[in-house]
Order: sequence, then structure tokens, then C-alpha cells
Amino acid sequence: MKTILVPTDFSATANNAASYAANFAKNIRAGITLCHAIKVPSEAPMAAQVAWPLEDYTSLKVETDRELRSLSASLYHEAGIEQTSSGHEFINTSSATGEVMDMIRNTVEERKCVMVVMGMSGAGAVNRFFLGSNTRDVINKATFPLLLIPAGVGFHPITKIAFATDLDSGDIQLIYSAASLANYFNAELLIAHITDEQFEEADDKQKADDFLKDVTCKANYPKIYYRHIKSKDVMHGLDWLCQHTAIDMLVMVHRRANPIERLFGISYTQKLSHHIHIPLLVLPEKLAPVHF
Repeated sequence: MKTILVPTDFSATANNAASYAANFAKNIRAGITLCHAIKVPSEAPMAAQVAWPLEDYTSLKVETDRELRSLSASLYHEAGIEQTSSGHEFINTSSATGEVMDMIRNTVEERKCVMVVMGMSGAGAVNRFFLGSNTRDVINKATFPLLLIPAGVGFHPITKIAFATDLDSGDIQLIYSAASLANYFNAELLIAHITDEQFEEADDKQKADDFLKDVTCKANYPKIYYRHIKSKDVMHGLDWLCQHTAIDMLVMVHRRANPIERLFGISYTQKLSHHIHIPLLVLPEKLAPVHF
């Protein structure tokens, strides 16, 4: 069974993301692994001056595992899935000491996770993730599909997914991955080309035609559509896309090269994550094709 990794700090935002992940996983015939990174003082600054008793770590571990079991039980109930004794559980749990991103990377590699699902708090909470990691760090370090769930956003059947693109040829393989995800829900996949008002469509019409021909011929998915959105700048175009096209998920590509200036680099992803009200799927630029 495919596995989706769900890091949690047991906050309301993280629990909401776990709830979304459980229902999402059920629909794409995957299981989930809940994980928590235990941060102890011996790993903090001035660690050499702190003696952290083994029994205190043990009690932390016991309490963490208890909370993971409790969260797991509530997610089984919510998703309407019965626990089994076959060893092939829908939900597994994992906890260990260390940094959050280290644990995520290691678990993704060990368990061959197809995606990581995390909650994001919004601008009012400075978009802070678990144990001080922020949106920029998580997106920048991810080498896997990362699905970010805004606080308070619950799961509902996905009918339309938008893939924001600048028509870079490297996006084509990632669109195939998005199409494999859309297929589980029989959802529309909208290829959204967002440009500023200075863009001359006639100049790049051939590029757009070639791009779409390549996508539609090879994606083998019939519900792919294209829309060119002009706005005063890309950020406003992304906002308009999220607010006016009835999409249930937005897919963006994170490009490491020249992240401040490059279209759809980390600056746009980070800005959008501060106020987006729909799930945001971030795909690393050089991600190998993923068949969800």
C-alpha cells in the first residue's frame, strides 16, 4: 500500500491536516503514517550544560506514543475504517528524538512515502510549523510532494485541480503526476498559465500550443483544460485563480534556481501560503514522475 506521511505536533492545525490526510488517503487507496519528532533539551543550544535524565526522555516517549495512538483511533473513526490485526494497517505511527525535517526525510526514504501532508497556520501565526520550522524551510528542503492544508479546511471530494505553470518544459512530467492524482477523483485538471498584463499572447502562442499538445498527447487523461490568466502581476493572478475558478487544490512547482526572481519560485509559493484557503500541493522542480 502507498504511504502518506503526516507529521504532527498535536496542535489543532496539525490535527486538522491529519484529518484531511486520512480522508484523502482513503480516496487514493493509500495508508498514512503519523509521526512526531521529540525535541529534548539535550539537543537544544547550551546542551553541554544540561543533563537530561533518561527517565524524563522515556516519559516523553511514552506520552508521545499515547497521543499518537489517540489521534490514530480518532482518525480511524472519522474515516470509517476498521483497524485490523493483519499487520497491514491503514494508519501507522512513529516517534523519535531529533529535528523535524530530519525525521521527515528519513521516514519518507525508509517507507517510500508518496507525499507528505502538513498543516499551515496562516499569516496570523507567522505561518510557523512544528518546533519552529517555517514555511520557507519546509518547502525549500522538500524533495517530495508536499501538501499544505490551511487551518480549518476540511476534506471534501475534489472536482477540480489547478496546476499553475509558466510553460516551462520541466513542468510537463509534473503535470502527468498531477493527472494521476486527479484520476482518483475524476477531477478536472486546469492548466493555468498566469502572466502580467504586459504579456503579449501572440508572441508565445506557438509555445503554449506546443506545450499543451505535449501534455494532452502523453498524459492519457481526458479532463485536462487550459486557461491563460492575465493580471497586474503573478501574485494577483494566483489569488484570482484561487478565488474565482472553484478549484479544490492548487499545484505549484518549487524551483530552487534563482528562487526570488524565477516565476513560481519560493517567493510566490511562500506569499500564497500566507493566505490561501485551499490545499496547496508543492512539487519540487526535479521530482521524478510520481504515480499517486
